[in-house]
Amino acid sequence: MNALTPMKPSAMLKTAMTPTRFSTGVLARAAEAMPAETDFPAPLPGSDYDTVRRILAFITHHWREQPTIEAIAEAAGATPTDVHHLFRRWCGLTPKAFLQAITLDHAKGLLASSASVLDAALEVGLSGPGRLHDLFVTHEAMSPGEWKVGGEGLKLSYGFHPSPFGEALIVVTDRGLAGLGWVSTSVDGGKVVGGRAEALADMMRRWPQAGYHYDPALTAPYAARIFDPKAWCAETPLRIVLIGTDFEVRVWETLLRIPVGRATTYGDVASHIGKPSAARAVGMAVGKNPISFVVPCHRVIGKSGALTGYHWGLTRKRAILGWEAGQTSAG
Repeated sequence: MNALTPMKPSAMLKTAMTPTRFSTGVLARAAEAMPAETDFPAPLPGSDYDTVRRILAFITHHWREQPTIEAIAEAAGATPTDVHHLFRRWCGLTPKAFLQAITLDHAKGLLASSASVLDAALEVGLSGPGRLHDLFVTHEAMSPGEWKVGGEGLKLSYGFHPSPFGEALIVVTDRGLAGLGWVSTSVDGGKVVGGRAEALADMMRRWPQAGYHYDPALTAPYAARIFDPKAWCAETPLRIVLIGTDFEVRVWETLLRIPVGRATTYGDVASHIGKPSAARAVGMAVGKNPISFVVPCHRVIGKSGALTGYHWGLTRKRAILGWEAGQTSAG
């Protein structure tokens, strides 16, 4: 019974994040914009991510005990062999390698190896050293001058789709992907806890005057492109549109420069955009990123290596970072 490499306290400590309490009006509008429950695809049986997040939650609360793979498997309702096969299937790593990829020591190593990542002379969306595992994107900004405050005049289509990190909410305009979030539980943590209505309400809160239309046939190709690494191709980049203030867009554009398998800090992002004293404002802009995963706000961590907060929950942030470690190790 071999113990897995333990999580360091600073790496596993949960940052308290109070879930958003949406107004009755916003939730009512979200419910009104959604189809009947029978129009959604039948829920899939327990996904790999359901087991992964139970494992991460167990380790978060029991790291002092340095749990063995047997104890972890029992907590997840599986056998050690099942857990091994699950992680190999889900992210390409063994359970031990996955857990090592989300330790504080590994995060510190990421920061050390990524010291100049924001200054690298690589154009976003183009191939180059260190970007062999990236989801390539081409982006444009939709400034407040192009859309009235609150998203008035915007027509947004949305759909819910399976992903390696739970059920994803995809929001698109006729110009490209505009939003990506998740349906989250209390195990994920974060600012949005509840069902599909809460996930949609979170997007509606950003652009309350926009029009929302359920169109999963339109959004499905986006989900397929985003979550299948085999579809990550520089020749056919994913089109995204950044909808925010000028400052927010500058921060989000900077995040696009962080390759898979690298990380940076809020202070480094602030310095890169010429606002070295604005790390707190950068943190707020990172937290407002509407296109999670694609605009990789999960690759921004504290200068100590601690993961700090994440809008969609620290459990999901750890899962994404560990999953990406599997993608880089595969090549």
